[in-house]
Amino acid sequence: MHVRRPATLASLAAELGVSRTTVSNAYNRPDQLSPELRRRVLETARRLGYPGPDPVARSLRTRKAGAVGLLLTENLSYAFRDPAAIGFLEGLALACEDAGQGLLLVPANPEREDVAAVHRAGVDGFVVYSVPDDDPHLAAVLERPVPTVVCDQPKIENVDLVGIDDRAAVAELADHLIRLGHRRIGVVCMRLARDRNDGFVTPDRQRKAHFHVQRARLAALAESFGAVGVDWARVPVVERFDHNIACGASAAGQVLDRDPEITALICTSDILALGALQEAARRGLRVPQDLTVTGFDGIPEAERAGLTTVRQPVLEKGRAAGKLLLDIAEHNRPRSVTLGTELVPGTTSAAPRTAEERWFGP
Repeated sequence: MHVRRPATLASLAAELGVSRTTVSNAYNRPDQLSPELRRRVLETARRLGYPGPDPVARSLRTRKAGAVGLLLTENLSYAFRDPAAIGFLEGLALACEDAGQGLLLVPANPEREDVAAVHRAGVDGFVVYSVPDDDPHLAAVLERPVPTVVCDQPKIENVDLVGIDDRAAVAELADHLIRLGHRRIGVVCMRLARDRNDGFVTPDRQRKAHFHVQRARLAALAESFGAVGVDWARVPVVERFDHNIACGASAAGQVLDRDPEITALICTSDILALGALQEAARRGLRVPQDLTVTGFDGIPEAERAGLTTVRQPVLEKGRAAGKLLLDIAEHNRPRSVTLGTELVPGTTSAAPRTAEERWFGP
């Protein structure tokens, strides 16, 4: 069987009667050629079956991969399933598009220690999206001699950071509930560490959480409610390792089983809060008359449900992280970008019913 050998850069240049640099410029530096000449090069390349410059050879020559790596310690599907992650991914992609860079997702299963995906990633830098401070994939990223930007967590010395003031944002939410009169509360939170825990969380585990965003949010709640006489050690806090609506529902069920008299259920994400709303409905609890439910993130689904939440700019987070990473200017110290948040008092929060109202009805 006869197989035609593919054209090479040299044979294409000879066919056109131009230099190899001219052919290379048609692909890599089109501004260096007239539109007519570039069109002739590309048309001839198609006719002869020339596939274009070898990207691997080019990266070896220039020492640039032309791509940004996004490390998220979740399965790959999480980036396309979680609304907050989707918004962040869109913002990062926009920053990469503006800079003419590609984007490589580097998923790292939180229950596996294998960091080969980080070592193999052909990227010019990493954006690390919300990982625990003891994650081995993060350690592998920091070993690579490329720029790194962290989004949300963890805070690392000499590494650029993009995020929000989680403690202040949750304190504002807590103050809203305190002004409404809530003192008997429960909490549903996202995972606090790499070890799987789907159950109640002790104050010690809260203080030692390796996800500092969750640690900060729980600490803000403990401080705010403690200031009005709530014994935080008696507040039921339930953790979920996986982040989905079903987990929010089951966690809410655990809290309500432990203390059916709570008047407010505070969730550290909108996804968990949407699950809590489902569980409240399953139990015949009216929201907010019988139970106040709050979330965090401001995702579209939560806003459509009228959820009381904290809106954070997830798309702008991604864009800001990309811009920091792709800014090639020299910097003597790490940079930090703190974005604003907004309390959204939706229809799922109200003053708690009095004991008389709970006994005799509205």
